[in-house]
Amino acid sequence: IGAGVTGTGTAWQLAKRGHSVLLADPSLATPIPDTPADRHLNGSTASLGVLMGHAFRRSSGRAWRLRQRSMALWPAWVEQLNHPESPLALETPLIQLAGSAEEAQRLNQLASARPGSGLQFIDNTRLQKADPAWPQVGHGAMLSERDGRIDPLRLLKALRRGLTEQNIACLATAVVELQRLNSGNRQRRWRIKTTDGTCEDVDRVVICSALGSNALLQNLGHQRPMEPVLGQVLELQLNNPPGQWTAWPAVLTCGGINLIPHGQDRLWIGATLEPGTTADHAAADTMKRLNDLAPTWFEDTTLAGQWSGLRARPIERPAPLLEELEPGLLLASGHYRNGVLLTPATAEWVCEQIENAQMS
Repeated sequence: IGAGVTGTGTAWQLAKRGHSVLLADPSLATPIPDTPADRHLNGSTASLGVLMGHAFRRSSGRAWRLRQRSMALWPAWVEQLNHPESPLALETPLIQLAGSAEEAQRLNQLASARPGSGLQFIDNTRLQKADPAWPQVGHGAMLSERDGRIDPLRLLKALRRGLTEQNIACLATAVVELQRLNSGNRQRRWRIKTTDGTCEDVDRVVICSALGSNALLQNLGHQRPMEPVLGQVLELQLNNPPGQWTAWPAVLTCGGINLIPHGQDRLWIGATLEPGTTADHAAADTMKRLNDLAPTWFEDTTLAGQWSGLRARPIERPAPLLEELEPGLLLASGHYRNGVLLTPATAEWVCEQIENAQMS
C-alpha cells in the first residue's frame, strides 16, 4: 500500500524475487511528471533525492546501518532500472560546507576516521580555488565522492517501467480498510477494501503510505503516530550566473540547505523544516538567503518555480518505522527526510521478513 519511491521500489524488488505483488495507490492513475511543478506533489515527487549516506555523522546504530546498506545497493538498482526510455543515474559528488570552526573540526575528523569511504576534508584555501562563487562560510568543507542525488521523478518513472516488466498488478485507488481473515492460523490472510468498493484477499500487507498509514493501523488497534513536516523548495533563475556549472558538485550543502544546479542557469534550493501542512513564506525567504550565507550573485535571481511536500516523521520513535506488527502485517513507513535514500535497504528488509516467515 503506497506507490511513492519506497512502496514502488519494494513492490519491484518483491516481484524480482518471485513474489506475486499487488500495488495499491490512487497516484498510479496519473503519469509521473517531468518536473516537480507539473502537479500536486507527495513526499517522493517533492523530494530532491539527496543521498547522504557516507557523510552521515554517526558510525553505528540502525540509522547508520540502513544508510550504508542502501548506498551499497544503489549502484545495482540504477544499473537494473536504467533504460533508454527511463534513463537513470547516480549524480555525484556531494560537498558539505562547514558553518563554523567546530563543524569543520567534526567534518575533518569524520573524513579522517573513514579511509576508503570517499570522504576528504577541503580547507578554505583549496575551497576558494575550486570555485570562489560558492557560498563562503570560511571554514572549509567535506567532499563525499560517493554521495549526491538521484532524480526522484526519473526514479519513479523507471520503477513504473519495472512494474510493467515484472507483471505487477496495480490498483489505482486508495485502501481505506484492512481486515484480518482466518485469525486462528499462525499466518493470517488479509482483506483490503478500497474507496471504490473493491475487495482483495492477500497473504501479506506491506504499508508504505507515509502519513496515510495511521488510519489503516488505528482500525487494527496499532498506534504508530506520525506528524507532517513540510519542506519547501525554490527554483531560481540566475540572472547573473557565477560562471560554468562544471565546477559545481551534484549537491552543495550550506547551513543544512541543499543547492542543486538544474538546467540552464537554474538552481534548486531546499528544503525547509516546517511543522504542519501550511507553507511559511518567511521560512522560504530565510532559506533563499541561505541563513545569511548567500553569495552576492544570489541577489540577482528570479523565482522560476516553487513547491512543497510533506514528510512523515514518527512521534517518539526513530525514523523509519520498520516493523512486523503482527503475522503478515509489515510497516515500512515514516522515513521522514530519507525516503529515497533508504528505499533499497527498506525493500531488502521487507523481502527478508516475508521470506524468513515463509521458511519458518
